[in-house]
Amino acid sequence: MATSGSAGVLADSNLDAAQSKMHQAWELAQHERLRRRETFRQDHLQPFASDGCSGGLSALWTQLSRWLPAFRTIHDDHPPWESCCIAHDRAYHTGGLEEPSAQASFDARLRADQVLRDCVIETASQRAAALEAHYGLRHEQVEQLYALIADLMYRSVRLGGAPCTGLPWRWGYGLPDCGLLPPPSSLLNHQH
Repeated sequence: MATSGSAGVLADSNLDAAQSKMHQAWELAQHERLRRRETFRQDHLQPFASDGCSGGLSALWTQLSRWLPAFRTIHDDHPPWESCCIAHDRAYHTGGLEEPSAQASFDARLRADQVLRDCVIETASQRAAALEAHYGLRHEQVEQLYALIADLMYRSVRLGGAPCTGLPWRWGYGLPDCGLLPPPSSLLNHQH
């Protein structure tokens, strides 16, 4: 039976709330898992390193600027929000070592992701005049574009940045990974 009108919106919002609770419960378990590791200590933290904007965004931007001089002229060699990404990486690097609980670590990650989004939006004010002049855009269009980029980046880090995923940009990437699955050696010990 199809729903329409406000009943459909209510069903969607209930589904969104249920999905959000399930995601939070899963992620909190991942924060707990990271914190229980014997390597969750300052002396196991690797020196800070950053790839700029993860997922290949900085690398692709740099390559485009090499291939297309006109792109480099207006957009430079690196994403204009790359400093936002590096600040975000600094928060992710330690994986909440300084936080007193898994919930506080979860909250710190959420704050870091929100700060990233806000920082990307803020870069629009620094770039608006050049983009307006070059592309014939209105100021509101530049702001909307940067808000869209910021939202996509926010959703990406929320989706792919949880701890214990094995991904190089995960929360706590400066610490040994706790992985989604037990180490292969422990799986082999359980075979008959």
